[in-house]
Amino acid sequence: MERILIASSLFLSITIVFCMIRAIKGPLAADRLIAVNVIGTKTIILISLISFVLHETYFIDVVLVYALISFIGSIGIADLIDK
Repeated sequence: MERILIASSLFLSITIVFCMIRAIKGPLAADRLIAVNVIGTKTIILISLISFVLHETYFIDVVLVYALISFIGSIGIADLIDK
């Protein structure tokens, strides 16, 4: 079971790199915003998987804080794009 979770973590890490490339190259600001949102979501899932593999519950608190910061950042960036 742990091998599957580790493989999933590696796959998520690779897809995060691809999303970073899209965030850098994105021709439109909306493309960059979506890429940043996807990176935030995948990072939340990655931290949750690591928490499950290591049997550490305090990572869940980190996930909640990271989700809130990601949400507030996304709203701030969307507000800048709108102007």
